[in-house]
Amino acid sequence: MEPRPGRLPELEATRPHMEPKASCPTAAPLVERKFHVLVGVTGSVAALKSPLLVSKLLDIPGLEVAVVTTERAKHFYSPQDIPVTLYSDADEWEMWKSRSDPVLHIDLRRWADLLLVAPLDANTLGKVASGICDNLLTCVIRAWDRSKPLLFCPAMNTTMWEHPITAQQVDQLKAFGYVEIPCVAKKLVCGDEGLGAMAEVGTIVDKVKEVLFQHSGFQQS
Repeated sequence: MEPRPGRLPELEATRPHMEPKASCPTAAPLVERKFHVLVGVTGSVAALKSPLLVSKLLDIPGLEVAVVTTERAKHFYSPQDIPVTLYSDADEWEMWKSRSDPVLHIDLRRWADLLLVAPLDANTLGKVASGICDNLLTCVIRAWDRSKPLLFCPAMNTTMWEHPITAQQVDQLKAFGYVEIPCVAKKLVCGDEGLGAMAEVGTIVDKVKEVLFQHSGFQQS
């Protein structure tokens, strides 16, 4: 059975049966609040890199990280290898029983200072471009406060990347104000070679640092 996730500080009151991963900021008023990064993971084979990506983000001082995953993404990694709070669709529905209960995708949007979708597969790209929100992650994206940064890392087969609709959908996300971390050319797991691979973890982490510096004055190391 998949283990239950830990707690995000601001959501602790909504899920009291969960053990916190970190102490609540209100319990230590003299400590500056950490910058909250929410990582969205979708069903691309590049999700294999999710544990590495999260661990590298945790190396950035002053960051707190949580993960929202689609169900298909879990095919490519073990939830036990994600060292932070992990949310999936079941958590959304288990939390909400009546109209006074919290709505997880809204609470996550409020908690996060930055949303990083890595990888963003072709299916979820199409959903987001069209405004479809049929799982926890796409609901977070649809509810996202566009005054806060959203970064996305496309990842798909080369022929899918080269399909004309892909460029239109990427442009639509950019029109929303989201920031693309472009895919790269390499030999893919399927054997094809060309554009479509997710950007390297180091490139993604460097972009997160850049955005943090721009939005919060974090010092880049």
